[in-house]
Amino acid sequence: MIQIGETVIDLGDPLTLALVIGAGALLLMLVLIVLAMRAATRSARMMEPLVQSIGGLGQRVQSLSDGQHQLAGGLTHVSEMQAKAQSQMIEAMERRLEDVQKGMSETLHGTSTRTARSLGELQQKLEQIDKAQANIEKLSGDVLSLQDILSNKQTRGAFGEIQLNDIVSKALPSDSYAFQATLSNGKRADCLIHLPNPPGPIIIDSKFPLEAYEALRAADTAYEVNEAQKQMRVAVKAHIKAISERYILEGETADGALMFLPSEAVYAELHANFPELVREGFAARVWIVSPTTCMATLNTMRAILKDARMREQAGAIRKQLAMMHRDVELVVERVAKLNTHFGQARKDIDDITIAAERAGKRATKLDNFDFEELAPGAEETVVPLPRR
Repeated sequence: MIQIGETVIDLGDPLTLALVIGAGALLLMLVLIVLAMRAATRSARMMEPLVQSIGGLGQRVQSLSDGQHQLAGGLTHVSEMQAKAQSQMIEAMERRLEDVQKGMSETLHGTSTRTARSLGELQQKLEQIDKAQANIEKLSGDVLSLQDILSNKQTRGAFGEIQLNDIVSKALPSDSYAFQATLSNGKRADCLIHLPNPPGPIIIDSKFPLEAYEALRAADTAYEVNEAQKQMRVAVKAHIKAISERYILEGETADGALMFLPSEAVYAELHANFPELVREGFAARVWIVSPTTCMATLNTMRAILKDARMREQAGAIRKQLAMMHRDVELVVERVAKLNTHFGQARKDIDDITIAAERAGKRATKLDNFDFEELAPGAEETVVPLPRR
């Protein structure tokens, strides 16, 4: 038996027991329902963030879907742009390849043209080289011939005379010199220059001490050099003496003569290493010249000849100046007369101008019917035109 408050329950009674069990079950169900409702409430409260999260997730999914659609559109646009750009790039590359191919073709054509031209020029240069080689071979033969000529004294003298003739004929007038002129002593000079007094006619004689110079150039030892120098001194002194005795004649020629050396090398050797020979030539009044210095000396002679000819023509020049002065005086007189005529013509033009103005005034009066009578003695004076 169970006492609940003042109520006593007998559990031995089956009905009471059933009621108690039923009440307990009902109470348990109520408790379970309450617990379930509380759990549902807690679950609902716990589900609210989840629902919100699910809603936000749905929005995000929708945004992702929209972004996916936009991305798909962008990818399509990008794909189209890429295809277009690729097509343009392919076209540009094709054009570029065509330009490059065209440029390479033109370059190859130009290169082949230039190569052909260069080969042609090379062929021409080779031909010129062949001609030059032939000329060199010919020149070498000529040099050998020149050596043969210079080895002989007579031919060497002729060589110097030819060179002297060429220089003199280029520097002086043809009537101012004579080649192979014979003097009063019977000696024949290579060239005689007709200079006025002073200094008078002067002789130029060609000399060429080639053997002594070649020996000096070929000398190796001091003894050979000394012997060659002696040979040079002897040869040059002999030439100076011969010219001084043969071609300096008092009253016929100038008081000096020129010794022409047709070699600049020999001339330089004398002035560099044999100054005593040059001084000896000065003492003997024989001046040594080379082709270059001979041309300078002849130009000085040309100036002397020109001055002498001007002095010879001084009388004729004075006569021509007097005639010119008379012509100038005549021109001055005629200019004065012409000036007088111009003055008279100027006066006539002024009178004509005055008469024309007066006629114009009379015409104006007639046109205006202005016939005023002139008072006695007030008539206009008529200026008669001059008679010429």
